[in-house]
Amino acid sequence: MVSISRETPQETRTRLGQVLAEAAFAVLPGQWAYHEYPASPVPQPSAGALALVRDEESWCVLEPARGDKAELFGAFSFHFPQAADNSGFVGWLAGELKDRLGTGVAVLCGHNSAQGGIYDYWLVPAQLLDQAVAHVRSLAGGGGGADRR
Repeated sequence: MVSISRETPQETRTRLGQVLAEAAFAVLPGQWAYHEYPASPVPQPSAGALALVRDEESWCVLEPARGDKAELFGAFSFHFPQAADNSGFVGWLAGELKDRLGTGVAVLCGHNSAQGGIYDYWLVPAQLLDQAVAHVRSLAGGGGGADRR
């Protein structure tokens, strides 16, 4: 369920900092890339793929990089506690990373009821992964929740 929060910007920062501190945080190994496939047939993604998305013309699979020259990403994830009000989290943390590192992000969301519900995969340019992870940990008070790296 999506939460609707009416609060001041400071209240939002405080709430989302707490959500971050309570989230299970993991850094995914290796580098990631989008690989494009024709619109049909549906591609068979690798076992390590994180996402399969399509538009009108093609399929796109986010999976471990294969030594190609595609844009390379580092990835990390958050699994949020079931009762957490994480409304605004993506915008808040994306803004924090843009301010600190000068980069935008890509975020993929999913749902896993066995792990509390909503989870996010975050992509940053591979060369900025360590800096992004350090900033996330600092925002979480040094811990980054249940860190799984």
